[in-house]
Amino acid sequence: MAAPAPARGPAEALVRLPRLREDPFREIARRIGLVVLIMALNTAVVWFDRASYADNINQDGISLIDAVYYATVTVTTTGYGDITPVSDHARLLNAIVVTPLRIAFLVLLVGTTLEVLANQGRQSILDARWRRKMRNHTVLLGYGTMGRSALQTLLRSGAQRDRVVVVDANPIAVDAANHDGIAAFHGDATSRDLLRRAELPKAKHIIITVNRDDTAILATLTARQLNPHAHIVASVRQAENISLLRQSGADGVVTSSDAVGRLVGLATLSPDMGNLMDDLLTHGEGLEISQRNVAPDEVGAGAETITGEQVLGVVRGGLLRRFYDPSCSTLKTGDQLIVVRPSRARAQAGRSERADSD
Repeated sequence: MAAPAPARGPAEALVRLPRLREDPFREIARRIGLVVLIMALNTAVVWFDRASYADNINQDGISLIDAVYYATVTVTTTGYGDITPVSDHARLLNAIVVTPLRIAFLVLLVGTTLEVLANQGRQSILDARWRRKMRNHTVLLGYGTMGRSALQTLLRSGAQRDRVVVVDANPIAVDAANHDGIAAFHGDATSRDLLRRAELPKAKHIIITVNRDDTAILATLTARQLNPHAHIVASVRQAENISLLRQSGADGVVTSSDAVGRLVGLATLSPDMGNLMDDLLTHGEGLEISQRNVAPDEVGAGAETITGEQVLGVVRGGLLRRFYDPSCSTLKTGDQLIVVRPSRARAQAGRSERADSD
């Protein structure tokens, strides 16, 4: 098993909340442009009024280079005194034009430094505020293709974006999570310190979709030790590692390579079976699989008597019973049904068609 990556430093462990980000290169270019504009204005003031300035060293008048030089030492408040305004109106222009330009340059220079410091402090405050409110949330370790699909399924089922946090070692994945409106941490999914900062010990659900089985096993073991009560679902690429994940504390394990292989095999044997399985896994069209509480008017009836849905199983006392189990012949209060039913979009379309026909 590969050794875990070293833990991230405190500055890297701050949560990255979704927000609109400016292009840093564009911002740098904007600030450089402002500096050049200030220098150009200052140089123009001196150059067009060069007769009112004296070169106290060479005594040969003011050239364009002298004007640039004077603007530079003036704006940066160096002020060697070798070039000075001598007429009254030149001194007045220095007071009402050059001095404000000098102040604007200093504000731009100092403001950039203060902005960096302020952003660091602001980020720390946002991090602390975010962690205080995170309870019974979902932690998603790994934001690749499988992780994004898992998130979309959660969101379609009613989960809130601000109750999900992503942990991924790839900065591109972290940026993608922020772009999707999800808070994220950049770092190793097996790091205890990082998982604590993601408030994993207080999470209700933990989903592990990292791209290596050994990392998934170690992440599952770490997550279970930090949170003994959370519901952990992990994906694994090789079926031989399922037992290791379950021993590490995973409540549910999905074998990605085997599952894809079975779908490909079904589609090969029968395109209709492949299409039906793809339909069940695709949200919003055709059929969908769902879990719901048994309705009061269904208590005492059999699973086979329910119309409009096909019951696949009954969850009773935390145990899943298949539809063919004799105990499913009588539904009880508190049971949960796993059913296959028309998607909501299809059901709404059916109701609209019936209304039109009436």
